[in-house]
Amino acid sequence: MTVTQTTTEDRLRGLRAWQREAYEEYFRREPRDFLAVATPGAGKTTFALTLAGELLQRYAVRAITIVCPTEHLKKQWAEAAARFGIAIDPDFRNGQGALGRQYVGVAVTYAQVAAHPMLHRNRTEARKTLVIFDEVHHAGDALSWGDAAREAFEPASRRLSLTGTPFRSDINPIPFVDYVQDGAGVRRCSWDYSYGYGPALEDGVVRPVIFMAYSGEMRWRTRAGDELAARLGEPLTQDALSQAWRAALDPKGDWIKRVLHAADRRLTEVRKTHPDAGGLVIASDHENARAYSRILRQITGKGATVVLSDDPTASRKISRFAAGDDRWMVAVRMVSEGVDVPRLMVGVYATSTSTALFFAQAIGRFVRVRQRGEVASVFLPSVPTLLEYAGEMERERDHVLDRTPAEGDEYPEDDLLKEANKKRDTPDAGEELPFETMESAAEFDRALYDGAEYGGSPGSTEEEDFLGLPGLLDPQQVSQLLRKRKDDLKASEIRSRRKKEEPAEEEGPTHQVLADLRRELSGLVGAWHHRTGKPHGVIHNELRRACGGPPVAQASPDQIRERIAKIRTWAVGGR
Repeated sequence: MTVTQTTTEDRLRGLRAWQREAYEEYFRREPRDFLAVATPGAGKTTFALTLAGELLQRYAVRAITIVCPTEHLKKQWAEAAARFGIAIDPDFRNGQGALGRQYVGVAVTYAQVAAHPMLHRNRTEARKTLVIFDEVHHAGDALSWGDAAREAFEPASRRLSLTGTPFRSDINPIPFVDYVQDGAGVRRCSWDYSYGYGPALEDGVVRPVIFMAYSGEMRWRTRAGDELAARLGEPLTQDALSQAWRAALDPKGDWIKRVLHAADRRLTEVRKTHPDAGGLVIASDHENARAYSRILRQITGKGATVVLSDDPTASRKISRFAAGDDRWMVAVRMVSEGVDVPRLMVGVYATSTSTALFFAQAIGRFVRVRQRGEVASVFLPSVPTLLEYAGEMERERDHVLDRTPAEGDEYPEDDLLKEANKKRDTPDAGEELPFETMESAAEFDRALYDGAEYGGSPGSTEEEDFLGLPGLLDPQQVSQLLRKRKDDLKASEIRSRRKKEEPAEEEGPTHQVLADLRRELSGLVGAWHHRTGKPHGVIHNELRRACGGPPVAQASPDQIRERIAKIRTWAVGGR
């Protein structure tokens, strides 16, 4: 058994404030069961392994079992444990017999436990064992995974449950989690320590996320030969919304091509400040994943890393992408949860999965911060459910048992995960479009940040503004910049209305308007010169390259206004 001896002080050094608080709360009581809820990207793995190291040092436990959703996460946990001096075997198989003496424990999947729960129960009974449940929401009592987890690990000396999303879309209770009745008699899950996205954002532990929503016209032909049309972003029946959404994601249409192109332009902007920044497209199925990769090759001239569950090298591909600087990875659901690729800063939600749990876990891939000031951007279709989730990023959820199952609950996330991890090389069964996409077009609809919406004005150029946001902004700067652009847009709309309603001469003679605008631009250029040390002429040339148009002396009022707006964004973004 390999465990590196370190002191408690060594283990606590470098922990984030929430990790130390959770650690101290655990050892204040040393309960048999402990549920830690922390937003994706906050560092649950570090907290768990710090706690595990202390329990091993105290001889409170002699073995560790880590249970996670996917094969890749087994390896990710083992690699992280090695950095803590804890040797974990990620390749343990149900039929292999005894664990090698060089290991202190194993990493297994929920599916692996479900295949032979008694084997894992025997292992748990043989030694004082700490069981770490990664993303414990997958263990629902009425499901095979939950039943097996309860049978296998009921004898454990200690159980540590971790999740970034302490809720399920169904009403199945999670094993080893307490439920407490509220005043209305409704049972809700009770956690021992919670650290939500809002506090983590304030602490600089996670990135702010800007959501870019796209609407557009869809037209398709049903199997019966009927031609139908609908527009994403407008009120639709559930059937029409589902079909329009699927048509948008169809790689044969223009919607997904347009959105991927916009996302790649955003990635180009981000890579100006973060040269290794990467993007992730979350696809519905294998066929679409491959097709999206081909589209990205046409856009960028380079291939994307395609991660499919039937590929035995999938885990190595993810690790290689995480350590490299390639632009894009395209994957199915298996990469939506727990996978640690901190350089992911741009995402495309190109899947028709619409549960709150899946959405939260998917967005969690983009919030892992490396340095303060990083901003994540996620592109998605203008579907009411997704827009609602995006607007509620900071709302803490809990798992409620005593409620009527909502629509979609019959498709729990565990089934989606099992489907994503099937071994196959064909399109997903049941995923074929029930129609033929005839046309799909994408239009920028709105941006969402911190619960507020920005944009949505027909014919506006706001998409360019959002795609060109600096890649290095703290949450306050993001809010400040977006509010300013919203105010500028309102002012512009007011001016446009007044122009239509008032005689043109009330704006003033053209020469006077130009003189005022040139004076304003000159003042801003002077301020930027004092801030950066660049000569005035160099700054004017940079503005011309960014905005186009002739020198200031020949520029029209609108062209000068555009340069004024551009240099203001530089000042806010600290370019």
